[in-house]
Amino acid sequence: MKRTIILLISVITIISCSKKENSEANLLSPEVKKIESINIVRKKMNDSIAILNERNNFGDLSGRHQLKFSSDETSAFSGTASFEKTGRDLYDLTGNAHSGKNTLEIKGSVKRVSEKHLNFEGIITQKINGTTYKRSKKTTFFDEGKGKFWRLQNKINDAGFVDYIDIYF
Repeated sequence: MKRTIILLISVITIISCSKKENSEANLLSPEVKKIESINIVRKKMNDSIAILNERNNFGDLSGRHQLKFSSDETSAFSGTASFEKTGRDLYDLTGNAHSGKNTLEIKGSVKRVSEKHLNFEGIITQKINGTTYKRSKKTTFFDEGKGKFWRLQNKINDAGFVDYIDIYF
């Protein structure tokens, strides 16, 4: 008798513990299943479009580049400029160069509009022979074909002297 009771309890336990089929999947109508499959395909397409939209139209500038300053009244000096990608052909630019008390600092954003043009918006601060010059207007760095660098096109500083500020690629 004990054995039959134990056997009966075991059978009831096994039956009650068995997995029940997920009835939710069976409750979905064919229309809902179709809409879900379409949404999955749309998400994949949108994700691939987003990836394509992040690709640069021009080469990637991310990383460190040489920053060089030269003028008629001072000797040339160089440092580094760092490009950090923020979007499609968009970068945050920070850099500095120094030689003794003379310094050059550049900070802003760059949009690469062609292989030869970089549009810059930010602040360029120069300290030359104790005098500080600041440039904050939108400007362009341009590859003039004189070497492997983009040169600042706003070359005249506040004192009326020509400054060459170059970012090498």
